[in-house]
Amino acid sequence: MPTIPFPAPEPQMRKALVIDDHPLFCDALSMTLRTFVGIAEVETADRLSVALDRIDSGLRPDVILLDLNLPDVDGMDGLVQLRQATKPVPILVVSSLADARVISAALRAGADGFIPKHSPREMFRAAFEALAAGRRYIPESYVLPEDSGAPASPQEDAVARLSLLTRQQTRILQLICEGRLNKQIAYDLSIAETTVKAHVTAIMRKLGVQSRTQAVLLAKQASFASLLPENTNPA
Repeated sequence: MPTIPFPAPEPQMRKALVIDDHPLFCDALSMTLRTFVGIAEVETADRLSVALDRIDSGLRPDVILLDLNLPDVDGMDGLVQLRQATKPVPILVVSSLADARVISAALRAGADGFIPKHSPREMFRAAFEALAAGRRYIPESYVLPEDSGAPASPQEDAVARLSLLTRQQTRILQLICEGRLNKQIAYDLSIAETTVKAHVTAIMRKLGVQSRTQAVLLAKQASFASLLPENTNPA
């Protein structure tokens, strides 16, 4: 006897943006969203920079699905940038990195939900129903720490501090991590060098550090290598 699929719910979310660099997974996820969740329109981007450019150009998705492991970002940095650029839009992280520490860090960095990759489609339905109702979604097997208001590790503390930066400050910190000087940053971003200096001062104040070197070290604490258990390959 053929299996009769459950009817897709009438979603409040009609347009989704999927950010993932694996074309086959993007295709499969897009099909799931359209046929099983009821999303009418699905846009895809294979880089965070591509997604941010589209958002800057006027793309207004109702929900964003983000893979954490992208070619142009490291660790939670991409999620932090995306959260800053799209504050009212729910962000659902869909990642193969489903360690409890990664999930916790993602939630602290601004994710509204988390689904491990290759989860059954029923989990996607449940996640979208939760987001549409204004609730956060996490896998049933994941239990939030009792003291969920305080970072549980230095890595999560680093993510929490980075989330305080504005989008422009995050871009400047990225360039600092690449070894750029203030003059070079000013040229790259087409702003005055005095403006860069003011941003750097604000960055160090928000991060609670005293030097550019300390800021770079704190940013590196939010990388996958520091969040994952030892001997785990983030790829």
